[in-house]
Amino acid sequence: MLVIVAGVKLCAQNTYVFLGSFNHDKETEGIYVYELDTVKGKLSKVTSLRGVLNPSFLTLSQDGKYVFACTESKTKNAGSVSSFRFDPEKKSLTFISSQKTGGENPVYLTAHKNGNWLINGNYTEGSVSVYPISENGVIQPRIQSFQFSEGSVNPDRQDRGHIHSTVFSPDFKYVFLPDLGADKIWGYQFETDKKEPLTEAEKPFTPTSLGSGPRHFTFHPNGKYAYCIEEMGGAVSVYQYDNGKLEPLQRINTHSDQFKDNFESSDVHISPDGHYLYASNRGNENNIAIFSISDDGTLKTVGYQSTKGKHPRTFTIDSSGKFLIVAHPVSGTAVVFKRNAETGLLKKIGRKLKLNGVSTVQIRKY
Repeated sequence: MLVIVAGVKLCAQNTYVFLGSFNHDKETEGIYVYELDTVKGKLSKVTSLRGVLNPSFLTLSQDGKYVFACTESKTKNAGSVSSFRFDPEKKSLTFISSQKTGGENPVYLTAHKNGNWLINGNYTEGSVSVYPISENGVIQPRIQSFQFSEGSVNPDRQDRGHIHSTVFSPDFKYVFLPDLGADKIWGYQFETDKKEPLTEAEKPFTPTSLGSGPRHFTFHPNGKYAYCIEEMGGAVSVYQYDNGKLEPLQRINTHSDQFKDNFESSDVHISPDGHYLYASNRGNENNIAIFSISDDGTLKTVGYQSTKGKHPRTFTIDSSGKFLIVAHPVSGTAVVFKRNAETGLLKKIGRKLKLNGVSTVQIRKY
């Protein structure tokens, strides 16, 4: 969109929200794009895409040109990663390519800032795959695959490795792999100029509390601290970070005192200003725990916000820090919250968006 002021053409900025889902049938819509009204918090549909099965997790390229999806199959070796081109002027989303992951349930993927690499985590098999990306967004066949077989103390949930996320360090020189099955965060060095970029880091793993089930992982904007949400332990672990090494600082509960067990913590994000951390709880809670972040990286509980839906699997915060959007696959709703930058507290705005099986959300301004 162009706005003309005094004869000068200015590009109007639009904020788009990308949503993936468990559609269970690729003949139905699976990926959706909405525009976010940054005053009222209203979501207006822009486009959607059929022909992709269970695009349960999405990520965007650094330049916003491409959307990448991992598609859960529930069938052995049938999982895949796919790429799509988003054109903000035409408001169109177009399929580009797809590659097998070597597993049935890919659950997370991340793109390198240079646009040349994609890393995927397969939950069920406990494996990680690395793919080159061509300039036009085409995903090439995977060139590396790592299998993690080690389990931990809970035989029902931790019989083997279960990689739940793949996260680059702030300088993109390392990759961290929280393994719910092994109670470890694996660390790998990433060298973009090598044909096979991933190699085991000097410190190959950081242990987490036994039975905690590390899930998602994020870095503080200052690059000095890292935070891992533990699905089974209902806690966030805080780490000092330096050059590929994590050193534990704190472990704090994500749940309030009224919830003593059956933890299902899921996602974790930090506000762009670095002042607050947010952690989602599913199960009986269906809320987001809010923490203030001290200068030394440690957390202090501020409060809890109901997400107004069932099973807040993922959420995200926009680059301005004003909005937080939650995806609920069980209730089939996406909910927009306005964030108070001073207090860190959240307030629901706009109407709930009804989308069957919606499971993942990303926000980007163009």
